[in-house]
Amino acid sequence: MGVIGPAVFAGALLLAFEPLSVQGQPVAPVAPAPPPDPAVWWSNEIPRPASEVEPLSGRRLGRKEQPVPVDNGVDPLLYRLWGLQPLQIQLVRRGELVLEAWARPARGVRQAVIRVTVRRDGRAFVQARAGFGCCTPEIGRRIDINAELPSERIAAFKALAGDRAWSQPRSVIVDYGGGSIEALCVDGVSWDVTLLVPGQARHLRRACDDAEVGSIAGVLSAVVGAAAGRDPLFDAVLPRGGDFSRQSKAYADLIAQGGQLKAGTSNRPQPPAVPVVDDDEPEPPVDTPVTPPDTVAPPR
Repeated sequence: MGVIGPAVFAGALLLAFEPLSVQGQPVAPVAPAPPPDPAVWWSNEIPRPASEVEPLSGRRLGRKEQPVPVDNGVDPLLYRLWGLQPLQIQLVRRGELVLEAWARPARGVRQAVIRVTVRRDGRAFVQARAGFGCCTPEIGRRIDINAELPSERIAAFKALAGDRAWSQPRSVIVDYGGGSIEALCVDGVSWDVTLLVPGQARHLRRACDDAEVGSIAGVLSAVVGAAAGRDPLFDAVLPRGGDFSRQSKAYADLIAQGGQLKAGTSNRPQPPAVPVVDDDEPEPPVDTPVTPPDTVAPPR
């Protein structure tokens, strides 16, 4: 047999990868989908999202209910950039809670937020996000996690609502026994944690000092642990997952040596509480579409 020339070989490849034909005629390309009907596109009816995506979707204030003031330094629009409903508009009823943690590494622009929602119907959910909080109008390389949690973990989350950490000052400095010192984060991760329960919200900010973070280690271990192991890209941002044993030991050593955490210079009072009443607004069924109000408040 002779040697197949390069030109012959290339021609055979072109024939092999030509589009299929019908009766010798080339197959016509698939026409692009028609644009959506504008009337349908801008209709008020919005499909209700799955509980994993929005655990408290479709709720409205009852006649006697008041929104709970939330002051954790996160603007409502920033929540939406991360693909989360603003915590400021989340309605929790008796037997429910929301726990949220924001991680802000001192080096780089990677950030992460984890939110755990416990509902009164016996279900709990975790929503987690990670991405670049800088340099582009959107959150760069955003990673989304939306999942339901096993029912056996609910009791532990409910117990965290009574954790002693929530009685600490919002912002602290470490007093090692010979005077206090303001933490300066040049490495590590700073944390903001928020607890939302019926009638009240609590917020704590901890710098990257191990003793500071260790004072809320129980809360962080549960919240971060709920998201860990679900996506390797998310885990790369918080490689230790829910392991805060080092920080917990640093806080225990501080207390054992006569040290303490004192209110920092930027400390502020917690937001005020509002009365808790029995809601009289029935929750819509799961398959009920969400209909926004017909009127929109004019811009200020």
